[in-house]
Amino acid sequence: MSDLTPADWVNPLIDTANRRFFFFSSACRPFGMVNLSPDTARNGAWEAGYRYDSPYIHDFSHLHAWQLAGIAVLPATGPVRGHEGSNAFKSAFSHDDETVAPGYHAVTLETYDIRAELTATDRVGFHRYTFPAGDTSHILFDLGTELGPCEMSDCRAWMVSDTRMEGFVEASATRRRPKATRIHFVADFDTPVVRFGGWMGGELLETCEEVNGKDSGAYVAFEASDECRTMQMKIAISYCSVEGAVRNLEAECSHWDFDLVRTEATDVWNAWLGRILVEGGTNAQRTKFYTDLYHAILGRRRVNDVDGAYSDQTGDEQVIRYIPKQADGTLAYEHHNSDAFWGAQWTLDILWPLAYPDITHNFCNTLVDMYRNGGLIPRGPSGGNYTFVMTSATSTHFLVSAYQKGIRDWDVDAGFEGMVKNHGPGGLMSRAGYEHDTCIGGGVEHYIEKGYVPHGIKAYAFHCDGAAQTLEYAYVDWCLSEMASALGKTEETEYFAERAQNYRNIFDTDIGFMRPRHDDGSWLEDFDPMKPEGWNEGNGWQYLWHVPHDVAGLSKLLGGDDIMAERLNEVVEKAARHDFIAPHGKHHTNLLDYGNQPSTHVVHLFNYIGKPWLTQKWVRAVMRQCKSDITPYAGYGGDEDQGMMGSLNVLMAIGLFQMRGGCDADPVYEITSPVFDRITIQLDPKYYDAKEFVIEVEGDTDHDYIQSASLNGEPLDRCWLRHSDIFNGASLKVELAQTPNESWGVVGSPT
Repeated sequence: MSDLTPADWVNPLIDTANRRFFFFSSACRPFGMVNLSPDTARNGAWEAGYRYDSPYIHDFSHLHAWQLAGIAVLPATGPVRGHEGSNAFKSAFSHDDETVAPGYHAVTLETYDIRAELTATDRVGFHRYTFPAGDTSHILFDLGTELGPCEMSDCRAWMVSDTRMEGFVEASATRRRPKATRIHFVADFDTPVVRFGGWMGGELLETCEEVNGKDSGAYVAFEASDECRTMQMKIAISYCSVEGAVRNLEAECSHWDFDLVRTEATDVWNAWLGRILVEGGTNAQRTKFYTDLYHAILGRRRVNDVDGAYSDQTGDEQVIRYIPKQADGTLAYEHHNSDAFWGAQWTLDILWPLAYPDITHNFCNTLVDMYRNGGLIPRGPSGGNYTFVMTSATSTHFLVSAYQKGIRDWDVDAGFEGMVKNHGPGGLMSRAGYEHDTCIGGGVEHYIEKGYVPHGIKAYAFHCDGAAQTLEYAYVDWCLSEMASALGKTEETEYFAERAQNYRNIFDTDIGFMRPRHDDGSWLEDFDPMKPEGWNEGNGWQYLWHVPHDVAGLSKLLGGDDIMAERLNEVVEKAARHDFIAPHGKHHTNLLDYGNQPSTHVVHLFNYIGKPWLTQKWVRAVMRQCKSDITPYAGYGGDEDQGMMGSLNVLMAIGLFQMRGGCDADPVYEITSPVFDRITIQLDPKYYDAKEFVIEVEGDTDHDYIQSASLNGEPLDRCWLRHSDIFNGASLKVELAQTPNESWGVVGSPT
C-alpha cells in the first residue's frame, strides 16, 4: 500500500480552467462555512473564481457558495489603490511556486513579493503573509466589490481596537436568490494596525472611523520594517451577527498557531475522505477518485453558528432561530446552504447515506426546519432564502431515500406533510425555475387534471418545460408513494402511485418517443428529439429514458427488452463519438450528456433489461472518455454542481448505483465493475449495525466485465444487492475479465 493519505491524493486544480465560481475551494474544511481561496476572475457565476489560466490574483475571498460570495481581501505594498478597483491592485502569480491541497493554499503575489498562505477552520479563514523588507505593507478589504454571482448592495467596516476589525457585507438579491443576505465578519490581526482607512464613492480616505455603503472598502496599514516579516490575520463569519462571528472565532480558533490549524485541516480531510479507502488502481485513478470524493463533500456549506444560530429569510423579515441541542449540549444537527437536488437521485442520494449519513441527517433537518419556518420544503436554500432552483420537488427523493435507508432522526411526519404539499397546488410543483412570486410555470394543476404538464406555459420563470416536468413529477410521485407505503398511508400510496404513471401520457406510440403536448392534448408539431423544446437542459433522446421508477413499463412502451436494448445501445454508441458530453448551455446537442444531470443514469438501464454486461462496458467507457482526466483542463465534462458529478464519478469507480435513487423499500444497489482491487466503506454505527462494507476484485481491474460475484462468501448470480445486505456489514467480491459473461447477472430484474 502507498504511504500517501487520502488527502495527499487530492488535486483541487483538476478542471479549474473551465468551471464556475463555486467549483474551487482550497483553504476550507468539508462543508465549511468559510471557503477561502484566490479569485483570478471576479464577476459572473460561470467564469469567475479560481480559473487556472488567468495570470492575476484579484483577491482572496471567504465565501464561494451557491448564489453567495463575499469578503474579498488582498495584502499589498506601496500606495493604497483599493479605490481604483482590482484591475489596479491585482497581482501576477505563477503556478510554479503555488501549493494547493485540501485545507491549504500557498502562493506568491509576484507584484508585491508577498508570500501568502491560507488555511481554515469551519467558520474561520486563517491568513499568513510574509511581506518584503522596506516598504509600507497593508491589507485591502474590497468589501463592496461585485464577486462571482453577487453584487454587494451594502457593506460596513470599523475598528474596535488596533488588532480587530468588525463589519458586514450584504450580497444583493439576485434573480435566483430573491432577498439580500448579510455576511457579518470579525477580522483579528496579530500585528497592531497603525492606520485604518478606506474608500467610499471612489474616493480614497487616508484615515477614517469607518467605511460604509455600496462599492466601499477598507484597508489596514502596518509599520514599515527593514526586514522581511510575517503577520497573520483571522477572519470569522456569521450569517446572523457580528457577535456570532466573534463567538465562532473564539470557539474555533482562539490562538495564532497557523501550522496547527493547517495540520488539523489536513487531519479532518483525511478523516472524511478516509471513510472510503481504496487499494490498487493507478496513481491517476486514485488522484481522480479522491478528488471526486473531495468535491462530493466540499460544496454545500454549513450556515449556522457554533451556538446553533441560523438566519431564516423564508418570511418577510429575517428571523434568527436556533437549532435545538442534545442532552450533552451539542447541536442536534447543522444547517446547510445548497444548490438544487435536481439529479441527486443518481449522485448525492446514493453516496451520502452510504458513507456520510450524518450529512444526509443534517440536510433532512434543514429542509424540514425551512418547512416549519416558511411553509415549503425547499429545493435549494441559499442564505435562508427559497431559490426555487431548477424544477420539480427534488427534495422529495432526497428525503425519501434517507428514510428508506434508516436515516430517520428528523421530523418524519412534518417532512411527509411538507412533501405532500409540494406535490400539489401552491407547492414546488406549482413553481418552475426561480418562480418566486407566482405559482404558474410548474403546471401542477394541469398535471393533476390532464396527466401531463402542457408545453408552452407562460410564466416569469425558467425551465417551463412541460414534457420534462411531466417525467420528473412522475418519478418523485413514485418516490412519495413509496414513503407513504412505508408509513402505512394507503390512500396516499395509491394516489401518488397512480400519478407516477403519468409518464405514459406523453409517450407518442406512433414515433416511439416522449413528446411534448399542448394544452388541448395535441402533440408538439415538427417534433425533433434533438431539439430542446419541451426539455429541461436536454432533448428528447435524453429524456426518453427518464422513467427510472418503472423501467419495465418503459420497456413495454418501446416494444420489449430486446428492442429497448438495441435502441439504447445505438444511442450510447453515437453519444460515445462525442465523449458522452455536450457543451455547457448546449445540452441538447448530444444524444446523452454525462456532464449534466438528466441522463446520468442511462447506461445503467441495461441492468434492468437483461444485459448487465452492456452497463459494465458503457460505465467504463464513460469514465475513460469524460471522467478520468486529472489536468486543469478536463475531468468533469460539464457542471460539477456542488458534488453532483464528483459523487457520480465515485459511484462508478466503486461499482455501485441506484436507478431509483434509493427510494424503493429496502433499496437496490446495482453492481458494475470497480476500478480498484479493494474498496472499504466505513459504515456509521449510528445508522448501520456494522463497521464496514468491503468490495474486492479478483482479476485485472483494467478489465471491464464481471464474470462472477459473491456476497459474504455465497455465490451472487444477480447484478444487484439490497441495502439490508449492507446494513449488517458485507463483503462483495467480483471477478473481472476482458470479455463479457452474458449469462451472469441476468436472473431477476433489480426490483
